[in-house]
Amino acid sequence: MSHYMFLAFLSLDPTAQGEQSRIYACGSHDLMVRCSRLDEPAVRRYFSASIYRDDHEPLYPGDDGVFATLDVLDDEATAFLGPGQHITLWNGRECGHGVISRRVFTTWAR
Repeated sequence: MSHYMFLAFLSLDPTAQGEQSRIYACGSHDLMVRCSRLDEPAVRRYFSASIYRDDHEPLYPGDDGVFATLDVLDDEATAFLGPGQHITLWNGRECGHGVISRRVFTTWAR
């Protein structure tokens, strides 16, 4: 399985009135990324991802414009994720959105 990292700007939806607020720890696998295939937008896919805020803080409902790293283990990730690609954050329902800034190339693993 291939390992890919991407930088993204993310925003989480605010918690609806009467709904329990959920905090997502830095590096957790609690959120999935949903997006369309880059060359075939009608094809959508969910990816399990570890999400790391650059300031190492948790993600909170209502966060807006957070710079984060998405860590994805999937052989097809680059067919779906690339610069400018819009993504949806999902935890059983849509809970946020974002856009990929760029792919990160590194020789070390987290």
